[in-house]
Amino acid sequence: MLSYQHGYHAGNPADVHKHGLLAFMLSYMVSKDKPLTYIETHAGRALYDLEDAAARKTGEAAQGIARLAGCFGADHPYAQVLEQTRAQHGATAYPGSPLIAATLLRPDDRLHLAELHPQEYEALDFAMSAHGGKCYRQDGFALAQSLCPPTPRRGVILIDPSYEIKSDYTDIPRRIGLMHRAWNVGVICLWYPLLRNGSHAPMLEALARAHPEALRHEVAFPPARPGHGMIGSGLFVINPPYGTRQEAERLSRCFAARTGGTT
Repeated sequence: MLSYQHGYHAGNPADVHKHGLLAFMLSYMVSKDKPLTYIETHAGRALYDLEDAAARKTGEAAQGIARLAGCFGADHPYAQVLEQTRAQHGATAYPGSPLIAATLLRPDDRLHLAELHPQEYEALDFAMSAHGGKCYRQDGFALAQSLCPPTPRRGVILIDPSYEIKSDYTDIPRRIGLMHRAWNVGVICLWYPLLRNGSHAPMLEALARAHPEALRHEVAFPPARPGHGMIGSGLFVINPPYGTRQEAERLSRCFAARTGGTT
């Protein structure tokens, strides 16, 4: 199924949660001299315009980055990437995770970005042409498995599916288990929605049993519109870099204060 396009949801509260913690983790990791690998299984188009027709149709960025930008001081890597992206592409530009990674990483680091949707892939390839990295029009799980363990071995994988394919909820624990066995030093980061119907819960229970030392961080926020099923955002991180747990706790407090959500 290839109907999902993230432009309708760019800059929403889930993006702010995911991108804020991703930028923090990458910034910490590049503070060390050793090179690293960044892999993303569902990359999207990397660069969004929050005033285009898709974004305006849902208006989700108004509840996201417009309301939550104050959670990040000017010295936070997420705020710095936002500022740089807007300086280059205009005041309504918003960076997706591939562009966040490309902005923070160094010339010796490696980026591998997978996207199956044909239009999203073309936009990704164009947006990343000035930043390096390799884009693949390929199933992201298959790509990740083929690369693990990558070179350099130090690194991060972001798994951020749309969950349009409902079997993702049952397949992901197995897929992550295979990746972790092949790459036990990698930072494996899974994003998932908090759903009113609880569809995500069995997946998280399986992951927690298999990886009890991992970080599970969730933030709640009001649904984007009446009847919308997503009521929060979660990240499950195996091998979280130093300081990530503290940063997650800080974000929890700021999200609760600014959205009224509780976890």
